[in-house]
Amino acid sequence: MDWVFILVIFAIVAIIAALAVMGQRSKPGRRGSEPGTGHHILQSDYQSGVGGGNVTTWKVPRSPDDYAKFFVPKAK
Repeated sequence: MDWVFILVIFAIVAIIAALAVMGQRSKPGRRGSEPGTGHHILQSDYQSGVGGGNVTTWKVPRSPDDYAKFFVPKAK
């Protein structure tokens, strides 16, 4: 095999990986949404063939504390 070709491909992959990592770290805290009051409205859509499928919508609290309460058993 041509070693120059392999080195060029390796360099391109390394540059792309470095740019991806830099892009993720350049804007910390930008993932997700800001906490607050009210709810987020989420929707999932599933289609299967002719006439099949399902659409579901549900609410999730914006407050991290209220969201965490969903995971605590009601008996506690």
